[in-house]
Amino acid sequence: MAEAPDLAAALIAKNFWRDGAGVLHIGDRPLTELADAFGTPLFVYDADLLRRAYRALTTAVVGFAEVDYSVKANPHPAVIRVFQGEGAGAEIASGAEFDAALQAGVPPRRILFAGPGKSAADLDRVIAGGIGEIHLENREELVRAAAAAERHGVTVRVALRINPGATAQGGAMRMGGKPSPFGFDEEEMDAAVAAVAAQPRLRLIGLHLFAGTQGLKADTLLGQWAYGLRLAAQMAERIGRPLETIDLGGGLGIPYFSGETALDLDALRAGLPPLIAMLRADPRLAAARVVLEPGRFLAGPAGVYVARVLAVKVSRGHRFVITDGGMHHHLAASGNLGQIVKRDFPVVAVAQTEPSGAGVSPCTVSGPLCTPLDVLARAAPLPDLAEGDLVAVLQSGAYGLTASPTGFLSHPTPAEVLVDGGRAEAIRARG
Repeated sequence: MAEAPDLAAALIAKNFWRDGAGVLHIGDRPLTELADAFGTPLFVYDADLLRRAYRALTTAVVGFAEVDYSVKANPHPAVIRVFQGEGAGAEIASGAEFDAALQAGVPPRRILFAGPGKSAADLDRVIAGGIGEIHLENREELVRAAAAAERHGVTVRVALRINPGATAQGGAMRMGGKPSPFGFDEEEMDAAVAAVAAQPRLRLIGLHLFAGTQGLKADTLLGQWAYGLRLAAQMAERIGRPLETIDLGGGLGIPYFSGETALDLDALRAGLPPLIAMLRADPRLAAARVVLEPGRFLAGPAGVYVARVLAVKVSRGHRFVITDGGMHHHLAASGNLGQIVKRDFPVVAVAQTEPSGAGVSPCTVSGPLCTPLDVLARAAPLPDLAEGDLVAVLQSGAYGLTASPTGFLSHPTPAEVLVDGGRAEAIRARG
């Protein structure tokens, strides 16, 4: 499906700008200048946009929840540090992400560890490091966490991740209401609570619910959160004391494709009073820290992936723009990271002399790899391009470089650049 130019235009108008020569800027820096300085391909992140997304969400949910950053979306310490500076804690999914969060200055007590396959080594690492919470997802890691806590002579704060029933599911990638490797099934919650209670080195303090991801509808998210609060009340009843943490997951989405619209934060805020009242009315929940831990929503819009055109050819009437960037750096944009129907991310020319939408025609943007899977866009509306021109994939701040097979065909890894207050810094050198 072709990417509608109005989405790209709306994103540029909201997050970026073009100068009089039509050159796209991120922050105060022209992408042409950054491409020349740091080489291509490269990822560029705007720290001001990271902050803006965090502040917008925290403002929308004030009085209901705190916002932490899900490191998996973009685990570079420089990115984590921006959110840490805004007051965010971190949600991690590995020992290496724990180290990245520490390097970024996140206090260990503000880090929580989720994920369905926590190894003994990773559990040992985070418990030794004083992690704030571990969210348990199966009986085996429950036993491993208890053993690590015993080795270190500490009591570890844990929550149970619950795989909810079908009525709580939602979002583009459903993660609840079906068989899943994630969490304990809702119908097994009582047994899981009992299993934690049998381990003297584990203290059950909360519940973690994550019903779906890439949610763009406020009503769906509000319904999931209400479901999570009801489950939290049930858990508090089982353990006989108030909960300290209710983690309602992330799942907040951003628009990537034609026809998608951004999550309405005003609608989200307007729907919160009944949930706030539910918390305040229940002494088992009233003092709990309610947590949202999005990643994509916070980091995605702040990043662009820039590639340089190597060749332009017409094959049997169809235009192909071949670039030095591809699926080995940006698997999600290629459609090979979870998409069933492959659709185009918003792709734009970095320098566009014509008015938006003028003089463009659909083309395939492909990468340098020797595989037909290496396609960044299948019908991108782009102007005439030539060798040396630049294209940019928008919405690329999350699930980019570290979610991609960088070793495939042994091309160099791209640079990563953070623009902050007009200053551009290579936070990862081209390798």
